[in-house]
Amino acid sequence: MSETTTDTAEHLPIAPPAESTEINWETIGKKQDNYNYAERDRLSAIYEKTLTSIAENQVLDGKVVEMTSKDVVVNINYKSEGVVPLSEFRYNPDLKIGDTVEVYVEKQEDKNGTLLISHKKARFVRAWERVNSALATSEIIKGLVKCRTKGGLIVDVFGMEAFLPGSQIDVKPVRDYDIYVGKTMEFKVVKINPEFKNVVVSHKALIEAEIEQQKQEIIAKLEKGQVLEGTVKNITSYGVFIDLGGVDGLIHITDLSWFRITHPEEVVQIGQKIHVVILDFDNEKKRIQLGLKQLSAHPWDSLSADLKVGDKVKGKIVVVADYGAFIEIAPGIEGLIHVSEMSWSQHLRTAHDFFKVGDETEASVLTLSREERKMTLGIKQLTPDPWSQIMDKYPKGSKHTGTVRNFTNFGVFVELEEGIDGLVHISDLSWTKKIKHPSEFTKVGDKLEVTVLEVNSENRRLSLGVKQLEENPWDTFETIFTLDSIHKGTITSMNDKGATVNLPYGVEGFAPSKHLIKENGVPARVEEALDFKVIEFNKEAKKIILSHSRIKEDSLIEEKENKSNEKRAEAKDTRQAVKKLATNIQKTTLGDLDSLSNLKDEMTKNEAAADKKAADKKASDKKAADDEASAEKSEDSAGE
Repeated sequence: MSETTTDTAEHLPIAPPAESTEINWETIGKKQDNYNYAERDRLSAIYEKTLTSIAENQVLDGKVVEMTSKDVVVNINYKSEGVVPLSEFRYNPDLKIGDTVEVYVEKQEDKNGTLLISHKKARFVRAWERVNSALATSEIIKGLVKCRTKGGLIVDVFGMEAFLPGSQIDVKPVRDYDIYVGKTMEFKVVKINPEFKNVVVSHKALIEAEIEQQKQEIIAKLEKGQVLEGTVKNITSYGVFIDLGGVDGLIHITDLSWFRITHPEEVVQIGQKIHVVILDFDNEKKRIQLGLKQLSAHPWDSLSADLKVGDKVKGKIVVVADYGAFIEIAPGIEGLIHVSEMSWSQHLRTAHDFFKVGDETEASVLTLSREERKMTLGIKQLTPDPWSQIMDKYPKGSKHTGTVRNFTNFGVFVELEEGIDGLVHISDLSWTKKIKHPSEFTKVGDKLEVTVLEVNSENRRLSLGVKQLEENPWDTFETIFTLDSIHKGTITSMNDKGATVNLPYGVEGFAPSKHLIKENGVPARVEEALDFKVIEFNKEAKKIILSHSRIKEDSLIEEKENKSNEKRAEAKDTRQAVKKLATNIQKTTLGDLDSLSNLKDEMTKNEAAADKKAADKKASDKKAADDEASAEKSEDSAGE
């Protein structure tokens, strides 16, 4: 067709003829005759109407009109045929002349006037359209597995490559991907990336959908209490999965046996066929809860009807926890011994201190509920309650040796025997020392001698004392540390208010800060040994207030008083001498008498002035000392 068109175009006249434009039918077809322009346009219009209107980048159906060893000629009803390489039809070895194929118009006409088409690109465009449609409608499509790639397989779908991840091949893990190469399989399109024209397909989705349908059909027929036969499919630490013929159910480890087991493998093995009962199922979550032990009688049904509260039972410890231990008294029948029922001691410990798994023991039945299938047991009830004889064994005033169990801020708990604990209040630890925390006096585990101060059997309380083992030393201290007495002491600690001073006989005193100034004006320091004067003693409060500075101050006051006394004695001696002199003089002149009289008056005035000055000074010093003592007492009370 193209050759004919080309030959005709070569014989067209350069300019239209001058004569009539009517066609001479007798001359048509003869080589020497030529078409005029009008006739040519008319014939071209008729010809164009017989051709298909095409556009570039369009996919059309064409017919194979010719095949060679390399090419395939396709007629798309255009003014020229297109040529497609035979290699683009390798997927279709049965291609023959007359077959309809799809082609992609790349260019209507190249520089040589040739129509450019592609079958490969047409397949991709059509495949992309079909893949998108399959994703939207969840259509099941077929594809050829071409080869293996990293992480999965490459599948030919509608002429384009799609990726099949290894995890989407089957519901079971696949180790050998090569066995699928070359197979035609069904898939569902699960993901498309329009930007990169990537397609992900799944074969697993089809299997899951089929399994899901089977599950729904099976679950629709299930009923609670129904007994079915299944196969042990998988065993885990928490239970067993059973295949019920297309749907799985779970037997929890607690529903495998009435007896206590540590792992399901003690009861079943993989592949074993067993009968199970349906306990519960969830239509929405497709979960089926199964039971095995429910197919046999409950062990509690065989429990003796004569067993009652207070009876003694024997068994083996099967579980030990911090809060207690479970004892199996018969196969499948267990009771709990709470840790509080293991000892009469009020100090609760962990059950691990009493038992370990496998121990055999005897216990007393405390509670029994056959309906709830529960019982509680105790072992301390097998021995007498020590508090029942407390008044006889630990009377008030009796002395005992116990073990320090623990501390609180207010005292020490001492265990006299198993189940008998007493409290030593912090104030009853020592007569002489001020203890801030019991850990300063003793430590846990020590043996401590105590005396019973008070017994309260109803509330199970025992008050103990340590200092009461000795006489109150403050009765003696009262005669030793009298007011204004001076004693040697060592400063053991200091704070903002003053210092603690260690005095003889193990007693402690307190010296306010202003009473710690030494003679050289420097404050005393810790571990310094000095003389201290007692300025206050309180037997009831067990308090001794000391002063180092007062020793020097009182010494100065005493020195002043001594000097004043010496002056008064000297003035007295002078008066006596004058009086003696006046008595001895019997003969005097009038002038001598006047002189003596004047001398006597002057001496009398001087003596009176001296006496008055000394008296005023003494009264002033006494008042100052009293005021200072009163102020110090107020400060010391506030400091204490």
